[in-house]
Amino acid sequence: MDQRRRLVLASTSRYRKDLLERLGLAFETAAPGVDEAALPDEAPADTALRLSVLKAESLRTLYPDALIVGSDQVASCGGARLGKPGNHENAVRQLRSLSGKTAQFDTAVSLLDTRTSQIESRLVPCLVVFRTLADASIEAYLRREQPYDCAGSAKAEGLGIALIARMETEDPTSLIGLPLIALTEMLERAGLPVLP
Repeated sequence: MDQRRRLVLASTSRYRKDLLERLGLAFETAAPGVDEAALPDEAPADTALRLSVLKAESLRTLYPDALIVGSDQVASCGGARLGKPGNHENAVRQLRSLSGKTAQFDTAVSLLDTRTSQIESRLVPCLVVFRTLADASIEAYLRREQPYDCAGSAKAEGLGIALIARMETEDPTSLIGLPLIALTEMLERAGLPVLP
């Protein structure tokens, strides 16, 4: 493939890396080194958008002639943010709290062209309605998949799909952490079409 532009993913997430690999483009990954804390009174969608831009911008000087992809996701339910559980006990608590409820996953993607300094961003929300979850089902799921690095404690791309009643989104890859439909459109406008 004749790929004239350097493409960089501003992320160390294996999930985002796996998603970007689906497009068949050569790319590099680099850690963005951004403080991911929310600002006071900042809405989840605003946090995701701001951080996706900051992640792309943080690599600008390292890659002076590249297309840099930044992405961020903030999950919430009933006004409370859902972080990565980190361990089994937190994941149990998180899934119990999500049982029978709807969570929103706000995923933003930004594409920075460091040659022109143009940046394009898009927010792709995903509503996830969880089934009513029995404790035995939660335990069985967590033992098998151990999704302790996933906000919401459920990997929709894996066995976590069994915990979900339905999803509403324009792009199912947004739930995994990188909205590929939006990104494909951005790359084409930036002169790097996925399909010639």
